[in-house]
Amino acid sequence: MKRQPKPPPPIRTDSSNAFANNTMRARLPAIIDETIALNPDYAPPLQARLRQLRDEIAAGTLIDQIDLAPTGDRDAWEAALQRQWAIVGGTPGWHNAEWFFAETYAYRRLIEATRWHESGRDPFLPKKLEELHGAALWRFLEEALAPGEAEEELRRLVELDLWANRIDLSYAASLERGTEIHAEDLLVDDRDALIRSLRGTAAESGALWGGQPSYIVADNAGSELALDLALSDCLLRHVAPSVVLCLKAHPTFVSDATPADVWLMLDEMGRRGGAIAALGGRLRAAWTAGRLRFLPHPYWNSSLFLWDLPANLAAQFQDAQLVVIKGDANYRRSVGDCLWPVDTPFSQVLSYLDAPALCLRTLKSDPVLGLPSLELAARLDQCEPAWRVNGKRGLIQFKP
Repeated sequence: MKRQPKPPPPIRTDSSNAFANNTMRARLPAIIDETIALNPDYAPPLQARLRQLRDEIAAGTLIDQIDLAPTGDRDAWEAALQRQWAIVGGTPGWHNAEWFFAETYAYRRLIEATRWHESGRDPFLPKKLEELHGAALWRFLEEALAPGEAEEELRRLVELDLWANRIDLSYAASLERGTEIHAEDLLVDDRDALIRSLRGTAAESGALWGGQPSYIVADNAGSELALDLALSDCLLRHVAPSVVLCLKAHPTFVSDATPADVWLMLDEMGRRGGAIAALGGRLRAAWTAGRLRFLPHPYWNSSLFLWDLPANLAAQFQDAQLVVIKGDANYRRSVGDCLWPVDTPFSQVLSYLDAPALCLRTLKSDPVLGLPSLELAARLDQCEPAWRVNGKRGLIQFKP
């Protein structure tokens, strides 16, 4: 990977960032309470473990090293915790650690408390199923599947896949906004640059649009996953010989997508009929043929930033025609979860990534860069102080 500009220090969970601090003091404890309520048949010891974790996070106690189950990620989490000890100069607490570490580790601890590795029971499944069986998701997907020319279809699905990122079951402020689209909410739109890049790759390769695989780093299940799959189908038909959907290795952030969520989605597509069932059929056929892959990796659950990609993932991305990076948490992972000057060029910060990268993200946290001007941020600060975190605004940012 190439060198990148030195990033500012990552956001911490102390009072230096109000949103991160509130996430640990209030939002995450409330999510754990909801998890208990969603699973009333959890055995008393599991409920007690969840309540203890909730109380520790809310109170900001020290993050003690616990004996994680002997799964493939244990050594990586122990190393991450050791790094936090070095950063804070002692044992870190839930309210003074780096935010990206604290938030991802809290969900890993939740998975440990519910013993997911032994049961395979998704603690967030009741919420996911409520959305999956609701009408709004399927109305949105049906509208997204309107026919059109290849370039027009790609442009439309890229934007709709962006706004589907608002449907985040862990964050009510964004979820309540739905997928209603207003032109002024799109702060950066790099679709022209994306199309130029894809056309250039096609000219070099002699293929219809290009000859290398594309990757989609998924975020939420439900509406966003449905649009990820629609975009995957579009890429397979017009752009790439194969598509890999990068998924979480275990449930996290309430609604983040795992392979199990993909198969639930495909099963439900088959029951819907019409264009939606046809989409599901094409996706299943592509999976059977090996052109579409659903690949989880514990890295996507980790606290590591994107420039710390494991060697096997980095080698795959190096040869990619396109890497689509979805959602707020993956954006934070890509830029270092820190406060760059807002007019810092997006391509400059992601220069460490060899592949062309497309970030689709609605804003649900403070990190943002690549805006056309400082004046835009100042105007938003004045008219809408919560614009960085309320899920209303969106970014389509491309690095060739």
